[in-house]
Amino acid sequence: MRTRTRRLAAAAVTLLTAAALLPAGAAAAPRDAGPSGGGLHATVRYTQYGIPHILAKDYANLGFGTGWAQAADQVCTLADGYLTVRGERSRHFGPDASPGSALSSASTNLGSDLYFRGVRDARTVEKLLDLPAPAGPSRQVKELMRGFAAGYNAWLRQNRITDPACAKAAWVRPITALDVARQGFALQVLGGQGRGIDGITAARPPGATGQDRDRVADPRKTAEAARELFAARDADMGSNAVAFHGETTANGRGLLLGNPHYPWQGGRRFWQSQQTIPGELNVSGGSLLGTSVVNIGFNGDVAWSHTVATGVTLNLHQLTLDPADPTTYLVDGKPHKMTKRTVTVPVKDGAPVTRTQWWTRYGPVVTGLGPQLSLPWSATTAYALNDPNAVNLRGSDTNLGFGKARSTAGVLKSLRDTQGLPWVNTVAADRRGHSLLTQSQVLPRITDDLAERCSTALGKVTYPTSGVAVLDGSRGACALGSDKDAVQPGIFGPSRMPTLKDAPYVVNSNDSAWLSNADRPITGYERVFGTIGTQRSLRTRGGVEDVAGMAEKGGLTVEDLRRQQFANRVPAADLAADDTAKACAALPGGTARGTDGKAVDVREACEVLARWDHRMDTGSRGALLFDRFWRTLTVTVPKERLWKVPFSAADPVRTPHTLDTSVPGFTAALADAVADLERAGIALDAPLGEDQYVVRGGERLPVHGGTESLGVWNKIEAVWDADGGYTEVAHGSSHIQAVGWSESRCPKARTLLTYAQSSNPNSPHYSDQTRLYAKERWVTSRFCEKDIHRDPALKVVRVRERR
Repeated sequence: MRTRTRRLAAAAVTLLTAAALLPAGAAAAPRDAGPSGGGLHATVRYTQYGIPHILAKDYANLGFGTGWAQAADQVCTLADGYLTVRGERSRHFGPDASPGSALSSASTNLGSDLYFRGVRDARTVEKLLDLPAPAGPSRQVKELMRGFAAGYNAWLRQNRITDPACAKAAWVRPITALDVARQGFALQVLGGQGRGIDGITAARPPGATGQDRDRVADPRKTAEAARELFAARDADMGSNAVAFHGETTANGRGLLLGNPHYPWQGGRRFWQSQQTIPGELNVSGGSLLGTSVVNIGFNGDVAWSHTVATGVTLNLHQLTLDPADPTTYLVDGKPHKMTKRTVTVPVKDGAPVTRTQWWTRYGPVVTGLGPQLSLPWSATTAYALNDPNAVNLRGSDTNLGFGKARSTAGVLKSLRDTQGLPWVNTVAADRRGHSLLTQSQVLPRITDDLAERCSTALGKVTYPTSGVAVLDGSRGACALGSDKDAVQPGIFGPSRMPTLKDAPYVVNSNDSAWLSNADRPITGYERVFGTIGTQRSLRTRGGVEDVAGMAEKGGLTVEDLRRQQFANRVPAADLAADDTAKACAALPGGTARGTDGKAVDVREACEVLARWDHRMDTGSRGALLFDRFWRTLTVTVPKERLWKVPFSAADPVRTPHTLDTSVPGFTAALADAVADLERAGIALDAPLGEDQYVVRGGERLPVHGGTESLGVWNKIEAVWDADGGYTEVAHGSSHIQAVGWSESRCPKARTLLTYAQSSNPNSPHYSDQTRLYAKERWVTSRFCEKDIHRDPALKVVRVRERR
């Protein structure tokens, strides 16, 4: 009785600005969602590793608690993002610095500001907020955004920033709900307008004279550039996800393993939380920073994850221009004047910069997608970019619907009702044993028939190779049209989405939906969604091999998911390492010439490769050597020349195979790998973790996993330092979750946020989960109230507005 009284007394204490360590079990019950009185408020219960469980009475208050808790962990990163979407980077950091890639592809602050100031001046986001649901965001999502802004602002007012990245910085300012919505808009258009920002802001009509009047896009070069631009291997976002049907599991309930590959720094990091409105919502998982909902997660009945999809979220319209005026385009012979958007950007230590953007009925005129894909504006031709996600602010509603779902059918219903996801697939499983994969994206409604009828000469090359359609903008009959079940014009409706339900397993590793289950391939979708019957990546092939074997074995549990995540098997090595070692040993004199022409002794390397265990564990010897060799080989040798046995659509998991060691570039790649390690002072047989690591708080933390081309499930894209090995991670495994269910109402979930909750080096949660990741350990999720109460590190914070 005495202990119970002490706990109840502790729980009654109102904590406004600091966390108080309370005895286990002292957390507020769901009915006690915050202090009484005016203003927004919430209760935040922190469990181990700084994971907040946010309890509130309604959506505005839940948003408040979420905004507060995110600011506490990530205030500098959030503030930097708000500076971006306000178009104010040049004012504080100068026009020429890089804005980073978190919210766009802009190469300079000026380009970023010109675009986002244009969005502000056009009131683009305000117009989307005004649309009635389901075309626009729901009342609940608007309340979440309003609360999130208030929570962020309250944290700023009531706390001192200790993160050196922005402490005392003038650019850290209060925000509005509109800033939150603008940041959400930026995430929605990452795959569309976000790819073309430099080309949008730099677009200029040709002068009266000069070479630019006659320039044309080269179809072959443009098609190759488009294929490279949309290639998964070069993306800084990817993922694996697998769902197992109940027929494969030990207890007949579903299982889900989500392994998104996202940046380890900046504004596209995940952040963990649990959000609870008693009787309304109870969901746990990862949110992209600045997002007021859980993007990837689970509740008591269903779990889901996302993988970046192959659907091309933009298309181009080739404009035929008025010979007398390159800012007038013709549609069915009638002239249409482009709309000028004049944008002015304040610049640090300089005069404001004013530029003009040009917009059409199809979208903005664009003169390129990245530096390699040029789309010149000539006297006769220009290109307009259509991005259907530029009128889509529904993503948060889709994710909110997932959080409320009670089955995979509920996940599909949310996708059908809101149609808000711009660039991801969804993989889900539920406690009833159902599995689901669906590529339900907001895509331009490019049917193969439309592409056949309306592609320009350029589009006839780009569409088959990359899925980027270039349509004849001079013909009204080439408009995109609408599906009856679509919530906005010009996109595919839910009935057209590639979907596979209740297969023994469904898996995706950023290839198209075709091989989501090797025994039940998905076909019949349009090219804009992705390819059918084409070569898969080594990560896809390895993943399908692994999970198909798991499903066939059966009796699966969450523990099997954990083993799969950190198996660190290297499919490239299983296919090529033994042949590489044999060919290496057969080299005359044990030497090979590098790309610089110098002879390198590779005899020891041959022996190291022969002994390697074909894994990317931190203790694997030879892993780093093969990694450096394989990276060079796959960059210098075209994939169609790499293998002796070519790809066969009839055997897509096992082909191509048998490395062609006679191909030019093979011996040079060996020599270069040895030279790389010798130059860095690394032994050829050094354990991987000695030279693939990150430094946190002055401590080296070994990092397992491997690069995309190796095919490792646990993908890690590390940054090579010629003097020290891989000393940082750019992107890779991030918010990992392994989820299942039992008879209990509490899901059995294990999670891991590889880079931890906070970017602040002064935070206790700056690297705690990174240490877990280095040791292949997991966090036991505390979803139910009894588990939250029992957490040995429980801290309770009551947060509220001060007026």
